[in-house]
Amino acid sequence: MKLGIKLKNLRIAKGYTQEELADRCDLSRSFISQLENDQVSPSIDTLERILRVLGTDLKNFFADDVRKKIVFRVDERVPMYMEEQGIIGYILMDNIEDKSIDPKLIELEPGAQTEEESPHEGDEFGFVISGKLELILDKKVYKVKEGDCFYYCADRKHKIRNPYKKSVKFLWINIE
Repeated sequence: MKLGIKLKNLRIAKGYTQEELADRCDLSRSFISQLENDQVSPSIDTLERILRVLGTDLKNFFADDVRKKIVFRVDERVPMYMEEQGIIGYILMDNIEDKSIDPKLIELEPGAQTEEESPHEGDEFGFVISGKLELILDKKVYKVKEGDCFYYCADRKHKIRNPYKKSVKFLWINIE
């Protein structure tokens, strides 16, 4: 494994120059350069310090990228059994460790609504694929139609309803 290129890619993804990373880790810029060019090997303590600044840890850094799932097939979706409430839902990505988003595909039949959620941490995003819906945040109603999207901090009561005569299909993503 080329340690240097992985570190360089992480540094660039964070938007740090070699100098900025060196300063944050209390190391020299030349050491970071040598490390990225695989000319030196860091101690475990130094590597942990660098990875902490780059927002990861040893376990995730050395995880085998080949085993990380990239494509999630339609036949792998996990049904969310709420059909008796007029809601058809699917979890789009399952069995993922440390995911920070939870996307779902939801269809609300006419007159159906989700249960009101209490305030919680995170944000929520939605994109209406077809139809229209109402997003209720606390007691304020937002009308959202096909092609529109919504985004809000989940720190207040919220639910989604379909008071219309046609079904609505939307992508709903919980972000931690």
